[in-house]
Amino acid sequence: MREQHVLLAPEGVLVLNQTGAIILGLCDGERTVDGIVEELGRRYDRVVGDEVRDFLSRLAAKRWVELGGE
Repeated sequence: MREQHVLLAPEGVLVLNQTGAIILGLCDGERTVDGIVEELGRRYDRVVGDEVRDFLSRLAAKRWVELGGE
């Protein structure tokens, strides 16, 4: 059976791809969105900051994550 990452919310379940799971794994309450983009840039060759920001913004719009102070 294949391991899958999911985000559970009262409204449903979001099945995450590996990239989404890695991004959410970096959401530790201390890193900023820019800090997450920087960390991804250290780990991987091709990181598009706007795509990471868009992903997190869409989750925040659904109230599945909270972006503080940005």
